[in-house]
Amino acid sequence: MRAGAFLRGRGAVAAALLVLATLVFCAVAAPLYARAVGVDPMESNLAGTVMRDGVALDIMQANDNPLHLGLSPIGPSWRWGAYALGADSQGRDIAARLLYGARSSLIIAFTAACLCLVAASVCGLLAGYYGGWIDLVLSRLLDILWAVPVYLFAISLSVVTVGHELSLGPFHLRADSLLLPIGIIALIYVPYAARPIRARTKSLKNAGFVLAARGLGASSLRIVLREILPSLAETVLVLVPLIMALCLLAESALSFLSLGVQAPAASWGSLIHDGEGLIYSRPVVAIAPGLAIIITVLALNTLGDAVQTALRVRGRR
Repeated sequence: MRAGAFLRGRGAVAAALLVLATLVFCAVAAPLYARAVGVDPMESNLAGTVMRDGVALDIMQANDNPLHLGLSPIGPSWRWGAYALGADSQGRDIAARLLYGARSSLIIAFTAACLCLVAASVCGLLAGYYGGWIDLVLSRLLDILWAVPVYLFAISLSVVTVGHELSLGPFHLRADSLLLPIGIIALIYVPYAARPIRARTKSLKNAGFVLAARGLGASSLRIVLREILPSLAETVLVLVPLIMALCLLAESALSFLSLGVQAPAASWGSLIHDGEGLIYSRPVVAIAPGLAIIITVLALNTLGDAVQTALRVRGRR
């Protein structure tokens, strides 16, 4: 029974890693795909045509209602080539934009997760090891961030920054810079990662090897960097895929509200926003990026649970 569960667990991890590797490969190959099928996923193409079965078809076609009023983008062909998944309301290739959206979404989620964990590790180490007023101040600041609803906080920060250039001394960030959503998303999840790191640091502070290093005259900085920080690697490793999944969802929500990745650039959230008005006539425009988000989050959660289980089993040996 245990062997079967173990094999199923390893199979799930292998599947999750395969899914994530495939998504990364597709994101990297996005420009190659666009060049191969001959489309520009960032440019509007309302008056363009596409060849299907030797016939040139308009990308924007008359609606199928009785009066044939209005235009709808061409539907999917489900075959290799231009507009395999159809077009959006601007006549842009959905398949190409889906791959480019993977680039933006995965870059933002991964970078934001790394920045979040770096900031959370610093806060957790300082608060957990030194205690006293440092712990009091940092814990209260984290409690304030924790008390604010995540998406409300993210939306508020995005509304302030999107549409205006952000100047930080000599650094100037344009409204369409990916660094803005990365910084916002990283900030809102710091309390979620800092708390377990702080708790782990407090438990390690009184561990035997730390007391031995302190008895040998090692400085606090040396103890933190050489003794405690390596022992926190397991905790941080477990948090990486879980925080990345949260960052991906936050990025998708902000981009859906036009507060994340800015047009004409694409992310999975902005693609769902583009397909909102086509949900009845061309549902694949919104469904395809939605499925990509679901699959990625499930793969990341599976990987995070597997890492946690593996570390727990190793700790019992």
